Amino acid sequence: MLALAYCDAFRQEPRKVLTAIKWRILGKRLRARGQLAPLLHLSPYAYRLWIARRERIRHHAPLGQLAEPEILALIDAMGDVDANHLAQTREMLRQQGIPSVVVGPPPHTSCADVAASMPRDAASWLLLMQPGDVLSHGAIDQYRVAIANNQAAVLYADDDLIGPGTQRGEPHFKPGWNAPLFEHFDYITGSCIVRARRKDLLRVTGGVTWASDLVAGILATDPLPPCHLPAVLHHRRLRPSPRLPAMPLKREAGLPSVTVIVPTRNRVDLLRPCLQGLAATRYSRLDIIVVDNGSDDPATLAYLDSLDRASHQVLRHDGPFNYPAINNRAVRNAQGELLCLLNNDIEIIDPEWLATMATSALRRDVGAVGARLLYPDGRIQHAGVVLGIGGAAAHAHRLLHPDETGYFSRHNLPQFVSAVTAACLVVDRAKFVAAGMLDEVAFPVAFNDVDLCLRLNQRGWQSFYEPRATLIHHESVSRGHDRDPVGAARLERELAALRQRWGTDRMVDPFHHPELSRESERFAIAL
Repeated sequence: MLALAYCDAFRQEPRKVLTAIKWRILGKRLRARGQLAPLLHLSPYAYRLWIARRERIRHHAPLGQLAEPEILALIDAMGDVDANHLAQTREMLRQQGIPSVVVGPPPHTSCADVAASMPRDAASWLLLMQPGDVLSHGAIDQYRVAIANNQAAVLYADDDLIGPGTQRGEPHFKPGWNAPLFEHFDYITGSCIVRARRKDLLRVTGGVTWASDLVAGILATDPLPPCHLPAVLHHRRLRPSPRLPAMPLKREAGLPSVTVIVPTRNRVDLLRPCLQGLAATRYSRLDIIVVDNGSDDPATLAYLDSLDRASHQVLRHDGPFNYPAINNRAVRNAQGELLCLLNNDIEIIDPEWLATMATSALRRDVGAVGARLLYPDGRIQHAGVVLGIGGAAAHAHRLLHPDETGYFSRHNLPQFVSAVTAACLVVDRAKFVAAGMLDEVAFPVAFNDVDLCLRLNQRGWQSFYEPRATLIHHESVSRGHDRDPVGAARLERELAALRQRWGTDRMVDPFHHPELSRESERFAIAL
């Protein structure tokens, strides 16, 4: 079956497959796997192979060791219902010993009727399903184990789709609880169980959205985040799609002052359009610090001297390039309540980008906010950072075009992430200082932004990816890539420091999934 997946990949992208083979022959295993993983993921044989392998290692907790809370299945029959699909789901539940109620218009049961049958002061576990959906073998056992081991009122699992002939495909290996993502993409309803009280059911209107309304209402009142079971427990006929485009951001009135910090060295051809973009940015309380790291180009020096000192502060910072030292020095001179770290090779294409990022940065639960960054050809350069890729960290969805579906359109949706790039990052100044600022010793060039974000996360200020702010990044044009021996050795030291401090060679990113490849930025099935 793996050979068939390789053949599919070769038919679709022969040049990319041959390139991956070349890297494998040259001993670049990680690069070869990173190239192949998203290509294999596109083949229908990839998931079939994954299923076959998982079936061989599947195990379940012994029934005698499980708590046995009663679980009632509510089958949503509000829309057009296929009688055969409804019968199939009810029979499957009967075989697994789960009583079921069909919720819908007469002659079916209403939400109020279900509420009336529930104990007045006790909660009941409800399994929400659609006609035609089935559970995997042992799904109820796994839910009961989860009920026994945590107190959350919502437990959700991964799912896939049932195609013609009951063929399974399109698995959704879901992230851990991600509240802002859920606002745009209900990835829970239809593949979860909920602990509900009578009042929870009476609160929903009983319309076509009763199931999602019930889940949302319980999530809004439960003090604990929902628990994710990282296993494909639901096989579904249909599932909701993300709401695109993302809902417009409701901006705060009177946004706070922002200091934008732009490190630079020579390359006035990059710096000038970057600062022109800042001049065109619609933000009333904005000042700019340009940190010159030893420019010696006459044209650049003349341009720096020509900047209006009423809105631009120019700091001279000589010596070797040390990104944290450059920015930390500027922060000590900053007056803004918010900080914006901005590379000089960023091209601003939307005058509202900063107001969007600043609004998200004001959330109490948010630390660093990162924009969606595109390469000049329009493909994604940054859509959040995933930990563990390549044993370190990598930019999610890299090289995907924004118009592509990608992995459930995650690249187009605001969401929590583990880290964001400092190429364009907005953060509350007080939070930045409280987290210890950027590490000038362990991460002078690479991974300093990841390290900062993880320290902010530890304090309860989660990193946030904001695709409603989109800019163009001419990545590493001004500084170059570390391909020389000295640069490669320095990068290896920083990689070792990241692994030692944060365990990125062992961890699974909570917003990624253990069944997704650690070699691919594109959320591909791990094979």
